[in-house]
Amino acid sequence: MRIALAFLWLLHWLPLCVIGRLGEAIGRFLYAYKKKRRHITLTNLRLCFPEWSEAEREAVAKQHFQAYARSVLERGILWWASEARLRRLIRIEPGVPVEQIAAKPTILLCPHFVGLDVAGVAVMLESSLCSIYTKQLNDAFDKVLRKGRSRFRPVKLFSREEGVKPIIRAMREGLPFFMLPDMDFGARDAAFVPFFHTTAATLTAPARIAAATGAQVIPVIATYRPHYAGWVVRFYPAWEDYPGDDLIEATRRMNRFIEARSREVPAEYFWTHKRFKTRPPGEPGVY
Repeated sequence: MRIALAFLWLLHWLPLCVIGRLGEAIGRFLYAYKKKRRHITLTNLRLCFPEWSEAEREAVAKQHFQAYARSVLERGILWWASEARLRRLIRIEPGVPVEQIAAKPTILLCPHFVGLDVAGVAVMLESSLCSIYTKQLNDAFDKVLRKGRSRFRPVKLFSREEGVKPIIRAMREGLPFFMLPDMDFGARDAAFVPFFHTTAATLTAPARIAAATGAQVIPVIATYRPHYAGWVVRFYPAWEDYPGDDLIEATRRMNRFIEARSREVPAEYFWTHKRFKTRPPGEPGVY
């Protein structure tokens, strides 16, 4: 792992176009040889885009592997590049809503697109935050990842096992909660609601935390700019009347938003994850 980290450090000195092309070449290799992840990706795309031909799904799957491999190599830029370089590469639309975040408790809702680390850096260039963090198995990688994600502003990281109480305390102290809401962590604290054309175990935590704290929910998504020019990070308007009186409907609403953004850049959503691993009682597995 130390060798891999040294390789990423060396790469970060190169132009983004060189790193991007190298990542895409690695992604093509991984698509050919990572049969299990290729199967998961194509299964997800078949479930979510049944209207596409198999050739269309395979094309997007190949593009996704390339985009994901790019994002891994480009983390070196996020962890070690100068602030000036990052500000040149990251275009923020319309801007980090610092005053809005300071006005009331805030959930920055960041779904699993390959650029999610870029979105985190865009926030931390302007504001501290809190988030949930899973300790990495390799200590060297864990140390670099933690340092890279907190080098511009102090960051409070909590484990999932600590529950929501420390998050709520941090939000009430003025820290926005940078939340990744769309992984399958099992049926606990989740609702089975539609995601595209399939039912998915979906965390109800965004709605529950918003209800408990009176927080506003501001979605933020990072995507690639064309021609290896960098990334664009979009902060969407805070959701009105969220979560309302129905937490299940609020969870459906969140999934509909993620669906819409995934249709805009389908190759950049995190399709290699077993999003439909947990099935409702009586339903067979899909993978």
